[in-house]
Amino acid sequence: MSRWRAVRAGAVRTAWVLGLSWASVAAWASPTEQLHAFLSQAASARGDFTQTTPGARGANGASGKPLVAQGTFEFLRPGRFRWVYTTPYEQLIVSDGRSLYLYDKDLNQVTKKKLAGALPASPASILFGANDFEHDFTVSDDGSSEGVEWIRALPNAKDALFERIRIGFRDGLPAAMQLRDSFGQTTELRFDHVQRNAPLALAHFDFTPPKGVDVLEDQ
Repeated sequence: MSRWRAVRAGAVRTAWVLGLSWASVAAWASPTEQLHAFLSQAASARGDFTQTTPGARGANGASGKPLVAQGTFEFLRPGRFRWVYTTPYEQLIVSDGRSLYLYDKDLNQVTKKKLAGALPASPASILFGANDFEHDFTVSDDGSSEGVEWIRALPNAKDALFERIRIGFRDGLPAAMQLRDSFGQTTELRFDHVQRNAPLALAHFDFTPPKGVDVLEDQ
């Protein structure tokens, strides 16, 4: 598998569970309090992200160079979001509140998935969902580092795709996420230029597959 095909494969896996809770609160608030405040006060948000995925291991067991992708995100509660990869390839993950679409321009392919089956017990159910995420996760404060205060979320389901999720806040806004999968690999997301309660229209989250693309429905 080529280097960037490996990046794409990792992005697809992360997309279905991320596919990816920000508010201004008092500086003394704990990370968990900041998350609850964001969920209750931020109806929408947008910003930029950088995603870093571990490189493939070589024959000697050493990890290769990390794989880096960048793009933009937007969300509008309840359940609408756009996650756009711009480099090193073009890919769109968008939810209209009912269905989740993954459009891979290079592959000329769209995959459609019911939103209800794509989000439960996932990072997206924390970041884009309601304030009841603790039904699916055991959540606790997890210290601070370099000005970022961390939350640790452990999924309650035994068959979850991720064994641990960490969400970092700075000044009431999400600054980072770390997703550790069942194979022990950690994907890291860094968020920049986050705008809380950005004006976003419902139509912005509609998606119609371009003419000529293959459409796969994942039931």
